[in-house]
Amino acid sequence: MKQCTLNDLFIDQLRDVYNAENQLVKALPKMAKAASAPELRDAFTQHLEQTRGHVERREEVAEKMGVKPKGKTCHAMEGLIEEGKEWIEEDAEPDVMDAGLIAAAQKVEHYEIAAYGCPCTWAKQLGDEESFDLLQQTLAEEKETDETLTQLAENSINQRAQTPT
Repeated sequence: MKQCTLNDLFIDQLRDVYNAENQLVKALPKMAKAASAPELRDAFTQHLEQTRGHVERREEVAEKMGVKPKGKTCHAMEGLIEEGKEWIEEDAEPDVMDAGLIAAAQKVEHYEIAAYGCPCTWAKQLGDEESFDLLQQTLAEEKETDETLTQLAENSINQRAQTPT
């Protein structure tokens, strides 16, 4: 599809982030399984449920616009998930594994924050308040998840990972 207008770019990026979220739905259970700290497993499980909601919101935006949400592969998310898989396969102490899982998850969250920023701006620019509201809600949840991961790292997991068991 030739990108002729901001609306074309908006649709293209919505397809990209839709694919990214679907990839994440498949990856989060593996991350939760690899986590040893119950609070980290819970955070991954909670974010999995949020991510399923993100997929539904993307579908809602696409339906409203009369386009299919599928049709694009998010190569950035593929790479981030591959890095996470590589980390899970490492031979690491449980607390060190958890610290590495947080690092991998925060890379994903930072990507998602960036991936939603422009479409939020574009929806507003295009006068699509409904899409803006849906995208803004997802962006806020991504930021909240990033903050949750930071708190888990700073308040417990990184401290436990400092000392070998």
